[in-house]
Amino acid sequence: MTFKAAVLGHPISHSKSPALHRAAYARLGVEIGYSAIDVTVPELPAFMEAVRAEPGWRGLSVTMPLKTAMVAEVDEVRGVAGILGVVNTVVFESNGTSTRRIGYNTDVAGIVNAVQHAGVVSAPSAVILGGGGTAAAAIAALKDLGAPSADVYVRDTGRAAEARAAAEGVGLPIRVLPLSGAATAMAAADVVISTLPPRGADGLADELAGLHAATPGVLLDVAYEPWPSRVASVWQGGGGAVVPGLEMLLYQAVEQVRFFSGLGGDVTADVIDVMCDAVGAPRRVF
Repeated sequence: MTFKAAVLGHPISHSKSPALHRAAYARLGVEIGYSAIDVTVPELPAFMEAVRAEPGWRGLSVTMPLKTAMVAEVDEVRGVAGILGVVNTVVFESNGTSTRRIGYNTDVAGIVNAVQHAGVVSAPSAVILGGGGTAAAAIAALKDLGAPSADVYVRDTGRAAEARAAAEGVGLPIRVLPLSGAATAMAAADVVISTLPPRGADGLADELAGLHAATPGVLLDVAYEPWPSRVASVWQGGGGAVVPGLEMLLYQAVEQVRFFSGLGGDVTADVIDVMCDAVGAPRRVF
């Protein structure tokens, strides 16, 4: 029997998740078909009810704009997903007579592993750009990295509820500040995590370039297309390390493959390397 998994979002045609997952399952020798399905927030309840009745589902990867809405569509939320109120992974657990849909968040692990791979310092000073669901995961990741606090820069300081809730949930002090003042703070930070959409940080990149300041820290730009982004190019020009969003996508997908395949301990360096090959990312050094 070929099992099923998919990535859900809107739009979804650009997603690299199918390439990552298919490469992993082929290497592991497990029969899991993985597709991309366009689902909007209003369509999500009906979709989730439909898949409950379909046999063979192993898991769902969840991307924007569904990560918060998915919390209400699963039977249980586990781990940091419950603290953040953000689900990017759904695992179908069956006991032979019934199936339960369990929500997790692997974005946190994806961010932690991506910036650690780039050499972020311990207890880093931190800046986050954006205040939505991925910013919530970034806050939890910074807590895991030992950051004492974080400054969160958003377009509208009155619309950062997810970031504020995440900070309270994981116990990381944050300041929510207007995006217009972020450039100087970015240059001084040990780590900057941009959760803005593609080209969303272009204006800040121009401001940063105008400062002619060194950027010695690590920048993770979760938007991986187009690449390099304007902010990534400016950051690298200032001497800093740049982490493409593809790195975060890779590491969160590794955790999903462990869940969906049921072969957690077998998802080792050789599997991660074929996942890298599938999306043109450099192989890891272990």
